[in-house]
Amino acid sequence: MKKIVVASDSYKGSVSSLEVALSAEAGIRKVLPDCEVVKVPVADGGEGTIDALVSAMDGTIISCRVHDPLMNNIQAEYGILGDGKTAVIEMAAASGLTLVPVEKRNPLLTTTYGTGELIRDALLRGCSNFLIGIGGSATNDAGTGMLQALGFHFLDAEGKELDKGGQILSRIRSIDHTHTLPQLKDAVFTIACDVNNPFSGENGAAFVYARQKGADDEMIRVLDNGLKSFAATVKETEQKDIDSIPGAGAAGGLGGGFVAFLQATLKPGIQMVLEALHFDERILYADLIITGEGKLDRQTGMGKTPAGVLEAGKKQHIPVIAIGGSVEETETEALNKQGFLAALSIQPGPVSLEQAMDKTFAVRNIERVVEQLIRIML
Repeated sequence: MKKIVVASDSYKGSVSSLEVALSAEAGIRKVLPDCEVVKVPVADGGEGTIDALVSAMDGTIISCRVHDPLMNNIQAEYGILGDGKTAVIEMAAASGLTLVPVEKRNPLLTTTYGTGELIRDALLRGCSNFLIGIGGSATNDAGTGMLQALGFHFLDAEGKELDKGGQILSRIRSIDHTHTLPQLKDAVFTIACDVNNPFSGENGAAFVYARQKGADDEMIRVLDNGLKSFAATVKETEQKDIDSIPGAGAAGGLGGGFVAFLQATLKPGIQMVLEALHFDERILYADLIITGEGKLDRQTGMGKTPAGVLEAGKKQHIPVIAIGGSVEETETEALNKQGFLAALSIQPGPVSLEQAMDKTFAVRNIERVVEQLIRIML
């Protein structure tokens, strides 16, 4: 074997995607010292996406002051890739559910304003290409807070400017674009969206997701009515029917807000990441691809990182092997049927969860398993 690609997600809470790649490379080199090992840290648009893309694309982590979902000041991070033009943002860094104490969760009040501040900061630094993951939100404001931070103003029937949060949606009658950041006209937004929920209705943002963000039955009804009203206003004023777009209901309607006002494209997270990495080019003429994640199970083949890597490998007829911190015994056959040449656990035997997640232990086991794997294939 002359070329092996290592493209694994992180093992959450244990090792990063880059650390997996470095450990696998060490195992490969014990058997094939002259093999070309291409390390491609990857993620699926959720947690770890910034780290994966920044490390793979010679980027930089940027820290700035923003507002959390309840408008408290916090420090949040995003990435700028090596081209100096591409920003990678996880909305959860500024507007995530984990930022709000359980007793204070209320999607009528929480706002995506901080996510807009991250975008604003990147725009002012010269970024024009945006890759944004929108999982883990604390909000149901249809992205109005994010848009407010970028200069949009939402007005009621009397022309008065409205405040923030899901509570304003039913009162919006017009949108003022005149104060938006001029840099937006040249900006391109790609949104990692792995759900197909519509904007409103029984399968929409409020009914499916608002309860976990602190909403009770009455709040859900109010929020859904607000989403329907806002969608009607958007259709009338922006000539865009966001209520009919699959994925518009993601992150409390943030997906719809991106599409309606920033002409964003919604894509599966792993597709967004692999395209940004020019992954198809990186794996050309490879003899083997090694991928994986912390736990290999039925979900692995359903839109997660290893599934995306597998599809890319299939297109070029490259065998793909998955390794993980654990593999559900009943799922190995299903993973093989999906196309993985093999699905292997890195664990040497029965161990406690604490030991299995210890970084030093995991790194050593990844190296050991990959070495043995290469020996078998030779």
